[in-house]
Amino acid sequence: MEINELCGILESVLYVAGEPVRVDALAHALNLTQMELEPAIEQLRDHCLLEKRGIRLNRHGMEIQLSINPDYAKYVEMFLQPVKKQSLSQAVMETLSIIAYRQPVTKADVEAVRGVKCDYSVQLLLTRGLIMEAGRKETLGRPILYETTDKFLRHFGLETLSDLPNIAQLQKPDEEDVL
Repeated sequence: MEINELCGILESVLYVAGEPVRVDALAHALNLTQMELEPAIEQLRDHCLLEKRGIRLNRHGMEIQLSINPDYAKYVEMFLQPVKKQSLSQAVMETLSIIAYRQPVTKADVEAVRGVKCDYSVQLLLTRGLIMEAGRKETLGRPILYETTDKFLRHFGLETLSDLPNIAQLQKPDEEDVL
């Protein structure tokens, strides 16, 4: 099968799926090996980027998915108006950030960093599917450990957690460093 045809097939399947698809399952369905499918995945991804197409191919671990090009999100949003955004409050974003950078982490650990209770924030993040329970800590009371989900990665346009910004780069320099 020609690679351009395979790219077209891949794009069609991902468009219809509408959600992340495991690469191994896709290869199996197309009667290919993952190694045979990889060049088509990369070519489709590159074409979407280079041609500034309205879609892009995202990879999250061993899953791939089509999404809109973030450069055109404002136009999609204008078309879909009035869509009410349900943004996350600063408190919820702080809780999510702590979980993302320190995972797996308990609620008590998050509260120790933030200095305030975070029951509501954790519950909201669980409900929205941005975090999940990752087991229990082997300590007194066996508190629940939390970690981010693949939905978190997709929501923030990340492929892996290593794509998170470096914390040192995000911190403001001390006044002494500026002088």
